[in-house]
Amino acid sequence: MIGFIKNTYFTTRFFYVFFGLGIIFFASFWWNFIYAFAWILVLIFTLLVLADFTALFTGKGILAERILPEKFSNSDENPVNISILSEYIFQTKLEIIEELPIQFQKRDFLKTIFISGKEKTKTRYFLKPVERGEYIFGKLNIYASTKLRLAKRRFSFQDQQKVKVYPSFIQMRKYDFLAIDNRISQIGLKKIRRIGHTMEFEQIKEYVSGDDIRTINWKATAKRGDLMVNQFQDEKSQPVYSIINTGRVMKMPFENLKLLDYAINSALAFSNIALKKNDKVGMLTYANKVENFLPAKNRKTHLNLILETLYNIDTRFLDSDLGLLYAHLRKKITRRSLIFLYTNFEHINSLNRQLPYLKAIAKKHLLVVVFFKNTELEKLIRKEAEGISEIYDQTIAREFENDKHEIQLKLHKNGIQAILTTPQNLTINTINKYLELKSRGLL
Repeated sequence: MIGFIKNTYFTTRFFYVFFGLGIIFFASFWWNFIYAFAWILVLIFTLLVLADFTALFTGKGILAERILPEKFSNSDENPVNISILSEYIFQTKLEIIEELPIQFQKRDFLKTIFISGKEKTKTRYFLKPVERGEYIFGKLNIYASTKLRLAKRRFSFQDQQKVKVYPSFIQMRKYDFLAIDNRISQIGLKKIRRIGHTMEFEQIKEYVSGDDIRTINWKATAKRGDLMVNQFQDEKSQPVYSIINTGRVMKMPFENLKLLDYAINSALAFSNIALKKNDKVGMLTYANKVENFLPAKNRKTHLNLILETLYNIDTRFLDSDLGLLYAHLRKKITRRSLIFLYTNFEHINSLNRQLPYLKAIAKKHLLVVVFFKNTELEKLIRKEAEGISEIYDQTIAREFENDKHEIQLKLHKNGIQAILTTPQNLTINTINKYLELKSRGLL
């Protein structure tokens, strides 16, 4: 009986009819002949409500299951499927109300579908998480009603279902093809002009139209009587590191995602490409201390270890110590390596404080500093000013934007590669830079 009461609800239509009957009874004070008619309507209404309840509470009713993927991809649209089976013999209207994880802060989820009698169907919706970690779903609530729409019966399924949100493995798979297609001719990816070639010899082959005539092997040509050329390949097994600043400068959010998470997603996709290019990949994070250090390896299973490490990165967003990072690199990474340093500078003075350490790292390694454009400032600059205060704001915003370009120029002048990118284009710009450096044989 308690379960019946807890799972029973009256619809809006029920209260409209009930209110209408009250008006009819009120009118019967002036027109007595309506009184008897009103009681007839009450009887009919009561019978319809009883019939509605009887139909809804006969048999099992609705069976449903929420089907979650093994894991969610951060900052991507992830599908959630719901499988529904109706044991009713008539068509029902179903209102699906999900108790979504608290991280989404969404308390108005409602999805309405119609299902025929003895029918099995599936429905789907998408969720876009913006934080890594463990997400807990509450109950899957389904409210069923007949064509009368006077009452609802609630069905609840699968309370406390868990799913983990990992760095964006969907983004990682999206750029998988770059490890195979060396021409990089797809839309949105810049073509890279090869300057010379790397010095790792692969084979001698017959000349075909388009081969570089500078690679003709004259000795082999004389022996065969046909033009023969030397074929070179990109050097392999080069150590490549992703170093992520987890300090407070990476806390700034853009489109609900922190710079730290943009960097984590990029590091995962970039590591996947480097592994497929047969390079060794490693990573570490730093703020007030160095953590999560993974030495560079080229095993396929190493990517899973990187994924698990990136998933578990936690930070209190403290001030970063680049001097401590330099000391760690000098001690732990003895071989010349390609290092992508994900950090951020908002002012030229912040670079000046860190520049001696960056120059020291660049002396021993090929250093690429990755930092971010402030897209909110760019929107402010492009906006048409409507008053003196807005003109002042735009002037300050332009100064900050100029600082970003000055930082990039100063890094180049000191022999340090730099990527100034919007958060949204971080991954593709990082991969392009890596492919460019490999094609130029700078490492």
